[in-house]
Amino acid sequence: MRSHKVIEVRNLTSSTYIIKMEKKDFTFKTGQYITLGFSGSIDRREYSIYSSENSNFLEVLIKEVDKGLVSKKLRRCKVGDYLDVDGPFGHFSLEESEIKNKKFMFISTGTGISPIHSFIHTHPEMDYTLLHGIRHKEEAYEKESYDSNRYVLCTSGENTGDFNGRVTEYLLKNPVSPDTICYLCGNCHMIYEAYDILEKQGIKLGPIHTEVYF
Repeated sequence: MRSHKVIEVRNLTSSTYIIKMEKKDFTFKTGQYITLGFSGSIDRREYSIYSSENSNFLEVLIKEVDKGLVSKKLRRCKVGDYLDVDGPFGHFSLEESEIKNKKFMFISTGTGISPIHSFIHTHPEMDYTLLHGIRHKEEAYEKESYDSNRYVLCTSGENTGDFNGRVTEYLLKNPVSPDTICYLCGNCHMIYEAYDILEKQGIKLGPIHTEVYF
């Protein structure tokens, strides 16, 4: 466990925000997560790392939930506060040998885009397509930071994205090439449905990687 100083808090929507901390000597692999909480508090929560491996800071993307004890507390943190960080944990990561010669499909919903942001900004040279499923356009968190030619915004609550509907509906209408490596991150219902669609389209078990957000 180590303490990291908060250097910025960015509010993206009324309920979603990014905490930026000093990185110090902390190292991680894209796709991993940390546990986070106020220094001295026993309350902790797991959050995927949002920032690039190469950044000189550490960021997490957090959505405040109604019964979320930690997400509500962290919303009140200020520049200069110290947060306890433990980790990194997890194996939702890229294979280094595949980055330069494989095609990738990243499929995410809501704040499930957090580890995908880390993947893409650590390895912008990848041949990838990113599907981000949300309800309303304000949930397209920092969409300007992605290559617009590789980013497909799927909005199910309004017709304001690149595709009006869920990411699973997009997949049904736009089949994925069987030689694609797929990373799915978001709510379990999307992951189960997308997994079935991809398997039927010829994607084998091995090239499908999943991380469930609850």
